[in-house]
Amino acid sequence: MRWTGRAACRDTDPELLFPLSWEGQHQAATRVCAGCLVRPLCLEWALESGEPEGVWGGMTPGERRRLRQPPRLNQRRQAPVPS
Repeated sequence: MRWTGRAACRDTDPELLFPLSWEGQHQAATRVCAGCLVRPLCLEWALESGEPEGVWGGMTPGERRRLRQPPRLNQRRQAPVPS
């Protein structure tokens, strides 16, 4: 993780990025990431490593989980269209 020394959050209080409660906290944490030059690398690392906690690459744990989920196919089968 050579990019961490260039991260906008390098001097940020970890409690901001790893809050005990997400209510009202995630906006402040993601603002730190907004202009970060290494944000894509940070998010890539979090997704590849399966990091379950904290804000990484501007995304909360729930947002990263949804990003990793495969898209759902329509559950109902549609009747074939006659040709």
